[in-house]
Amino acid sequence: MPFPTASQVHVNQPLTDLSVAYLQDANNFVSNRVFPSVPVSKQSDRYYTYDRGDFNRDEAQVRAPGTESAGNGFNIDNTPTYYCDVWAFHRDLPDQVVANADSVLRPQREATEYLMHKMLIRQEQEFVSTYMAGGVWSYDYDGVASSPGANEVIQWDDYTNSDPIGDVQDGRRAVMLSTGKVPNVLVLGRPVYDALINHPDMIDRVKYGQTPGSPAMVNQDALAAIFEVDRVLVMDAIVNDADQGQTNSHSFIGGNTALLAYSAPSPGIMTPSAGYVFRWNGFMGGAGGDMGTAIKTFRMEELESERVEAQAAFDMKLVSADLGAFWDAIVA
Repeated sequence: MPFPTASQVHVNQPLTDLSVAYLQDANNFVSNRVFPSVPVSKQSDRYYTYDRGDFNRDEAQVRAPGTESAGNGFNIDNTPTYYCDVWAFHRDLPDQVVANADSVLRPQREATEYLMHKMLIRQEQEFVSTYMAGGVWSYDYDGVASSPGANEVIQWDDYTNSDPIGDVQDGRRAVMLSTGKVPNVLVLGRPVYDALINHPDMIDRVKYGQTPGSPAMVNQDALAAIFEVDRVLVMDAIVNDADQGQTNSHSFIGGNTALLAYSAPSPGIMTPSAGYVFRWNGFMGGAGGDMGTAIKTFRMEELESERVEAQAAFDMKLVSADLGAFWDAIVA
């Protein structure tokens, strides 16, 4: 006598406590963690920059009795400007879809998470195009496989011939000599980080501090100590460059790049920083904190739908090109 098949005794139904969505961890994104955010009340405006040469010049003189002291001033440039573009993206929730959704699905919550995810990707892309690109910084180096020329270094995944510690020291020294500021943050694309933590030079630096019998482990904190910066940030975020319906084409947004820069602890008057992120809180109402993203929901009656919309207004601004050193294609 034949037994019933599995499909005859059980009908598959959606699980009520499980769904799968490939949302990236917010910690994968660095765009809001490298440079300070500056809340502004207007979409565009000017800001002041001071001539650092006037501050670094040695001009004090001996003062003879009954004479005036030596004196001078400094120049201020009021021409730099910012402009906060407004970025937005929405998802519509048709009434019929919401009413018919299984209990495991939470359309409003899922729409909010989806939109916030989109805005994180957009801001990370803006960060890369503004800061992680050749021709942006005063100290700009290219990684090459062999025979480096001017402003070129051996790629750091060449474990025999490369010298990443020396390369970063050269970049630090160039920034310090030009500005008097010590770079305090190192931003690495994921492939670059992976190459560095396996580099023999890094392992040699940490192995004697390990517990006997334990493997020499290089991590972000260890790299920060080796490269003498306060923070090492790894760009783990990915982006899909394929259109919807096409085969996915994912890549790390940070690519094979590295940036050494001075980032001010917080924005302020006469406070230099390689970059600032201007956020138009006068329009956004301070929503979203450092990410500056607001979510709003409103009725689209003509569509019989609820619209969930994300919006952010910001300008990622290069403030001082002399406060950064950049390496492009630094791993193969």
